[in-house]
Amino acid sequence: MDPAAGAPLWRQVLNDLEGRIASGDIADRFPTDRELVEQYGVSRHTVREAVQRLRARGLVERHRGRGSFVRPDQLQQPMGTLYSLFRAVEDQGLEQHSEVLTLEECTDEDAAGRLGLEPTAALIRLERLRFAGDDPLAIDAVWLPAALARPLLEVDWSRTALYDELAARCDVRLTAAEEVIEPSLPDADAREILRLDEDEALFKILRSGRAGGRPVEWRVTLVRGQRFAFTSSWDRTRTVEPVAFSSRT
Repeated sequence: MDPAAGAPLWRQVLNDLEGRIASGDIADRFPTDRELVEQYGVSRHTVREAVQRLRARGLVERHRGRGSFVRPDQLQQPMGTLYSLFRAVEDQGLEQHSEVLTLEECTDEDAAGRLGLEPTAALIRLERLRFAGDDPLAIDAVWLPAALARPLLEVDWSRTALYDELAARCDVRLTAAEEVIEPSLPDADAREILRLDEDEALFKILRSGRAGGRPVEWRVTLVRGQRFAFTSSWDRTRTVEPVAFSSRT
């Protein structure tokens, strides 16, 4: 560090740390304040100022009792699109694979109702642990009408996309979906399966998928909040048609 330089010392430390993170020189575990003081020959106050700004930018995160770590890159998923988690992972340069937790023909009154079926209708249930690279990303459970989805019982789900298999084996292609995304606190099982930190929360994604107006998919996905980000955009120059609302008394 150069006290005579135009930039304050905390800015010089910050710039150097950002470069070391980008190059991979600092990966996973982030140095302690004491280690940074020794490395840069500056005060603890200067180090804390730089590290605080790294945290504000989302590059470093602190875990109680464990120290600080370089934050892994988040997977970006635009909202308002019919997306495949398989594609969302692989499009960002990571290998996607899955571990099957459940694959069976079953009945489920709630899922059947959401699919517009009788409570005792036969369903195919597929539950997978989804990975992004070596890291567990999500627990993904989906129910489909057995009448159209029984061929999926023969699929090797270790590395393939549900929508690809639906199209190839069942001649079913989703045309629309509705989603609700809400924060969720993990239970003990989810925490263990996803290897969550003590303070890590989840997104719960509830999806109803349709093919030609017919409900064909009910899905509940628990996604690690620290690894997945939903994005949206808007353009104030675009003309938005007014929406008419009616009420009944």
